[in-house]
Amino acid sequence: MSSRNKLSSNAISRREFLRSSALAGAAVAVPTIVPSSVFGANAPSERVTIGCIGVGNMGSSDLKAFKGNTNAQVVAVCEVDAQRLQEARKLAGIDQGSCYGDFRELLARRDIDAVTVVTPDHWHVPICLAAVRAGKDVYCEKPLTLTIREGRVLANEVKRYGRVLQTGSQQRSSAEFRQACELVRNGYIGDVKTVTAGLPGNNRKCEPTWTPEPVPEGFDYDMWLGPAEWAPYHSQRCHYQFRFLLDYSGGQVTNWGAHHLDIAQWGLGTDDTGPVQILGQGEFPASGLFTTATKVYFEMTYANGVKLICKTGGSGTRFEGTKGWVDVKRGKLVTEPASLQTQTIGANEIHLYESRNHHQNFLDCIKSRQQPIANVEVGHRSATLCHLGNIAMLLKRPLKWDPVKEEFVGDAVANRMRWRPRRAPWNA
Repeated sequence: MSSRNKLSSNAISRREFLRSSALAGAAVAVPTIVPSSVFGANAPSERVTIGCIGVGNMGSSDLKAFKGNTNAQVVAVCEVDAQRLQEARKLAGIDQGSCYGDFRELLARRDIDAVTVVTPDHWHVPICLAAVRAGKDVYCEKPLTLTIREGRVLANEVKRYGRVLQTGSQQRSSAEFRQACELVRNGYIGDVKTVTAGLPGNNRKCEPTWTPEPVPEGFDYDMWLGPAEWAPYHSQRCHYQFRFLLDYSGGQVTNWGAHHLDIAQWGLGTDDTGPVQILGQGEFPASGLFTTATKVYFEMTYANGVKLICKTGGSGTRFEGTKGWVDVKRGKLVTEPASLQTQTIGANEIHLYESRNHHQNFLDCIKSRQQPIANVEVGHRSATLCHLGNIAMLLKRPLKWDPVKEEFVGDAVANRMRWRPRRAPWNA
């Protein structure tokens, strides 16, 4: 029997309640809090049902995280690679009837509360938009977007439909990053002058020449391409390597940059805005399949004069101020003066949103209808920094940016790069 037929009447009632609340939210944009007392704290309906769209690499990791959470139940998976689909089916412990090759079939299920979107970047926004319009909450891996303009469209639609969207920028749910940003926000290093985000080099090598390959059996390559321009199949175009082709991603700028630039935004208190000037000097492949920068360097200046530098080399995020500095990376916080590492943030000082588990935070917000720690606006604005950097490196000239209108000032060429045309039928 399909898992969709095993749900209790209580579960259906709860989902109908949430769905009607979502429709109301679309009209008045007011989140609805659903207390556990309405349905019973131990009712089966209190487990958030999840469908996983894209189950390779981080998709598999997110599936495991939600499957291992007593507050969630993975009931469906979707993947264009048949082998990965079967691996995910076994991992999730579901039947063949709950496996899909087309995300639209999964979204049509009324028993699913939320979805994970862990596809190549060019698919993130089209699937997220379809999901929120279908009444689903969304956990989408970073970078949230492929382009700047589609990010604004998504942020507006999430608000319009009253949905919860968590961006997979999980560093915000780690104590060392919150501690670093609280030190900066409370002035413990004085006035911030410079922030530096370090990126690794490309971790995949592409040969200088390539020829098309036959599409592997069981791989729906046309669906994998989706809204992207048609191109002949090659093994290095798909799966993890997609991130090194500009048609689908933005290289290490949108890979690790989406993490470290996100922390820069958090520490600067600029989650709803961005820089006003950008200058980039990147190096790009002269041949081969890959097209993203092999060496990254760009500078961004905010309205208050703070300079944000993103470059190849190092890792993590470093804030430098007039009285000291804070350097933070995963599992490690270093400060000058060293005493800042044990500094207690006072009761009347700035305390940032605290989440100790990124996936649990998402589940909690599905029930409370509150904003998660890496909500859609956060994800959009952090991804925008990545896109601005790539555009500046491609154009190789100074650019002025209006973070309110989200457009380049007096630059038609740069403004056209805020968006990509989509291949039919995904261009509607």
